[in-house]
Amino acid sequence: MKFSSMAKVKPNFKTRRSTFIRQWRKHRGLTLDRLADRIGVTAGALSQLERGDVSYTQSMLEALADALSCEPADLLMRDPTDPEGIWSIWDQLEPPQKRQAIEILSALKRAS
Repeated sequence: MKFSSMAKVKPNFKTRRSTFIRQWRKHRGLTLDRLADRIGVTAGALSQLERGDVSYTQSMLEALADALSCEPADLLMRDPTDPEGIWSIWDQLEPPQKRQAIEILSALKRAS
């Protein structure tokens, strides 16, 4: 078997960085144009970012998080449209319920 020709083949892999930017934008009821205006980019550039066609930067995540009233990490780890996601449930709790939830989770952790 001859491998010399294989050395010339360059794989065309594209690394997509998954985010929840689109979900957060829709969750906040914003259009591409509206959010793009808020952070000072074009709607096309924002669309490319949402699709993963271009990479995000820390400053971009911070600007988006500020415009979307969330934390930068939320844009990477948290789908606000998932009704059964732990954070979606957490956000619906009142402060006394949050304290109770922490106590329950702590008890579960101690029991394991």
